[in-house]
Formats: sequence, C-alpha cells, structure tokens
Amino acid sequence: MLQAIAGYDAGDVTSVDVSVTDYVSLLREGAKGMRVGVVRGYFFDDVDAEVASAMEHALRGIQSLGAELREVRFGDNDVPTDRTVQAAESYAFHAENVAKSAELYQGETVRRIRSGEKISAADYIQRRRDLEEARRNIGTVFADVDVLVTPTTPMAAPAIADLKANPDALRPAELKLLRNTRPFNVWGLPAISVPCGFTQSGLPIGMQIAGPHWREDLVLRLAHAYERVTAWHKRRSGN
Repeated sequence: MLQAIAGYDAGDVTSVDVSVTDYVSLLREGAKGMRVGVVRGYFFDDVDAEVASAMEHALRGIQSLGAELREVRFGDNDVPTDRTVQAAESYAFHAENVAKSAELYQGETVRRIRSGEKISAADYIQRRRDLEEARRNIGTVFADVDVLVTPTTPMAAPAIADLKANPDALRPAELKLLRNTRPFNVWGLPAISVPCGFTQSGLPIGMQIAGPHWREDLVLRLAHAYERVTAWHKRRSGN
C-alpha cells in the first residue's frame, strides 16, 4: 500500500518531491549491518518492569540478526513536549462546531479544544518556528545510527473498567501511554510498532522503530527482519 501511495502529488500543497524507494525489495536485505540506536533516558524512564524485560529481550534478538546496537541518550529538554501548536490548530478547526453544537462532543474533548482559544497569533508563530527547528535538528541524531528503538508505551494498556471507575486516572494514564509516540509525530519521523512480548496478564507489549525523514525503508526493513524470527505478531491477547 505504501508503495502505491508514496510519491509527489502536485495537487497537494503539503506534498514534497522526494524520490520513492522500492520498499518491498529492500525487505530482503534483513537487519545485518544496521546501526540501531537504543534511546535511553526519556523514553525508558518509569517503564514498567514487564515492558523493560520484553524490550531487553527484543534488543538481544535484534543484535542476533547482525545489527549493531548503539546507545543514544535523550534528555528531557531534547524531546518536544509543548502543545501550543496542536492546541491552537485544534481550536481553529473545531471552533465553529463547538460554538454551535458543543453538546455533540464529549465534555473532556470540548475542554481540550477550548484550551487553544486564547493562544495569540504571535505565540503560535513562535511555537511554529520552534517546531520547524526541532524537525530540522532531529536529523543530526541519525548521523551515527540508521534507526531508533524505544518501547512503544512505557506501560501496558489499562483496563477500561478501571478508568471508568476512576475517571481522574484517565488523563494521567493517557499522557503516559502517549509519551513515547508523540515526539515522533511532532518530529514528523516515520515509525512503526511491532509486538515484542506480552505481560503475565496477556496484554501485548510493543517495540517502536523510528527512522530519519523519508526513510520508511529502514524502519520497515528492521521491523520485517525482527518479525521473521519472532512469533509475537501471531499471538493474540489472552492466549
């Protein structure tokens, strides 16, 4: 599917004219010789014990494929966490509908949308510049590695019943669940999550693989190589 939709579209103002790789044929190269950056620090902070154990096992598996593991450190200030642009753009998109039919939205959703109401144009422009700078600078991380690897989430999925019984726990759980994937969305990097284990209660654990801009081929190559020698993707939760 990616092979079919990738490429420049002159009718799309957001499209970029970048050559398209043959993603499928490159899968045959496997992981041998790949430089895999293991992103310690921020992305491994407060990781549940079962997630940490599954990740270490997965990293050993990647190494056995002939890939070279390299430690990459991210501090808290290296990872974009500001939500000004997101809040402002969400409000701009939904403002009219919220004004007319707020009751059609979930209450918490309306609250989040309205959090962008008072963001000034000047603040938005500055934060947008910061965002573009972060997207340019992240490329330097890949000077010594081909891809980055992190836990997809630092914890297993919480039970919906537990969150309904304690609504105040929803937002903290959501923020933690999104912590490791959000930065790659902000940077605009290609990323994939592949199964790498299960908790004792049968919940899936994922490993996130991310690559440089326009290098989906590297991400897919490592993901494919890992899944060829593991069976986690064939197992279902609770089995």
